[in-house]
Amino acid sequence: MPSPLPSTRHNHILSALPAAEHARLRTHLELVDLPRGWMLCEAGAAFEWLYFPITGIVSLLHVMADGTAAEAAITGNDGMVGISLLMGGGHSPCRAIVEQAGQAYRIRAKSLRLHLTADGKLQHLAQQYAQSLLAQMAQTIVCNRHHSLEQQLCRWLLLRLDLLCGNALMMTQEQIAHTLGVRREGVTEAAGRLQARGLIQYNRGHITLLDRRGLEASACECHASTCADSRPA
Repeated sequence: MPSPLPSTRHNHILSALPAAEHARLRTHLELVDLPRGWMLCEAGAAFEWLYFPITGIVSLLHVMADGTAAEAAITGNDGMVGISLLMGGGHSPCRAIVEQAGQAYRIRAKSLRLHLTADGKLQHLAQQYAQSLLAQMAQTIVCNRHHSLEQQLCRWLLLRLDLLCGNALMMTQEQIAHTLGVRREGVTEAAGRLQARGLIQYNRGHITLLDRRGLEASACECHASTCADSRPA
């Protein structure tokens, strides 16, 4: 027998919708796989879909004129990709690319517009989530400016593990350096120190968390601040 489809309720935004609104939206949703490296939207391009991740992680990258990029925020089953569609826009300010493979439900932009109602809760939830994304972006700027690379790496790992079911993720040191906007050698040294203290195990792109409390203790206050800012009001 085929495996049952994952519940839309696994996404925090969809799960917070009233039953009637959820039912209306559900008829337009389709389940898609999110392979690692798949670009959901390029910066400046029009969104054709609104995605609600169920599993996996999507990285939101700010792209410079010379093609270099740095990560501004990440999203997973806590939110959505394509939030501009619900905020009066329609174009992506960031490049949205799948960092950790998973699945998502999505709805076409034109179907979404037909679904939206003045008294619907989806736009209210989108506004709340937009606030948490802005807080995450601001915290990233502060963290990158004032904290050591080791602290940044701890926060980087914790943010992702918060969104994944388990204690492992796949990411090369080159990819980590790309998202943090630093040199790979710096990531290698910082990851080596965390591994030497028994906090993580790193082997050819496979990162396993061994000591959550220890990693939290080694991180700066930015991770805790981001978690507090992401809680709904």
